[in-house]
Amino acid sequence: MTGNTDVVVIGGGYAGVMAANRLTQRADVRVTLINPRPTFVERVRLHQLVGGSDDAVVDYTDVLAERVRLVVDTATRIDAAERRVRLATGGTLGYDYLIYAVGSGSADPDVPGAAEFAYPIASLEDARRVRPVLDAAPDSAPVTVVGAGPSGIETAAELAETGRAVTLVCGGVLGPYLHPRGRRAVARRLAKLGVTVLEGPDATVTAVARDAVRLGGRRELPSAVTIWTAGFGVPDLAGRSGLSTDALGRLRTDETLTSVDDARVVAAGDSAAPSDLPFRMGCQSAMQLGPQAAETVLSRIAGRHPAPVAVGFAGQCISLGRRAAVFQFARRNDAAVRFHLGGRPGAKLKELVCRSIVWQLAYEARKPGARAWWISDGTRQHLLRARRSEAPTTAGQPV
Repeated sequence: MTGNTDVVVIGGGYAGVMAANRLTQRADVRVTLINPRPTFVERVRLHQLVGGSDDAVVDYTDVLAERVRLVVDTATRIDAAERRVRLATGGTLGYDYLIYAVGSGSADPDVPGAAEFAYPIASLEDARRVRPVLDAAPDSAPVTVVGAGPSGIETAAELAETGRAVTLVCGGVLGPYLHPRGRRAVARRLAKLGVTVLEGPDATVTAVARDAVRLGGRRELPSAVTIWTAGFGVPDLAGRSGLSTDALGRLRTDETLTSVDDARVVAAGDSAAPSDLPFRMGCQSAMQLGPQAAETVLSRIAGRHPAPVAVGFAGQCISLGRRAAVFQFARRNDAAVRFHLGGRPGAKLKELVCRSIVWQLAYEARKPGARAWWISDGTRQHLLRARRSEAPTTAGQPV
């Protein structure tokens, strides 16, 4: 290609910022980042915003390369045929390549009353909305947190550490990702903080009222504030734009993160579904997928074939208030192992991880392409080959 190449990145989260920064390593690439808010959100700290110990935002000037043009707006539709993005304010942006990094948020709960009376915290706006509600409630008022994943555990611990009376409703098992040893460590810390943990088949929310949560077995819990952390969904922008998505709404791509519909559209982060075998949602995968999506675009600009995606995991780190955490170690294929680091050392490691994420974003802004932020999981290719070999064949059949 000759002249400048325009690349638009939709979404200014972990994956989007990493992608935008890496794209600036070529002087002939003009990068525009579309994001609905003017500040970067540290999603890994939203539970701290709910608990009052952090504001969970960073200025884009600290993490975004100077050459990236930031457009504070919302993309409402992608016109792939015309290579244009429509904006909520009425304008459009043209592109040569598009990186789709819209991230994820709370899934719409299908439990009666949850949408009306429970507070999600998966976005900055959601987390900010619940703060004044908690401030207005007496310290002794019962708080219910629904969801046993990292967000639920971290929020319950954060609030309990401030003296709140918290019940964590798991809807199953506490910390389903964790190895049993790590799960026991989390349970011990929650018990020490005074959190009531409800597990098992009857610990499923069947309805939410203004001042109560109803569970299976006709049990009812008083709840002055109910916080909903169960389930994640993705924006429906790709589907509304006529692009192929999986059942959850993630953009379907090949192993180079390229849309199965359009070679000019590349996905990254929680909203990507490569080979219908998506990675676990979270900043750990987003920080790897973002620069790889950029590398796919840069390869196409240079006339090279893009490399297949490579993502490896180290585990899962769950804060348990400000003075403790559990780092659950895992194999590169994201399978938890028996080893974990807990207590105050775990808290120090969790804080180091959170700080290092911002550092990585800033480093990529200063020195785009200087480092590879991903490690390979060799089992993925085995899984893909096995799935292809199991697929029904049409050989010898009439077409």
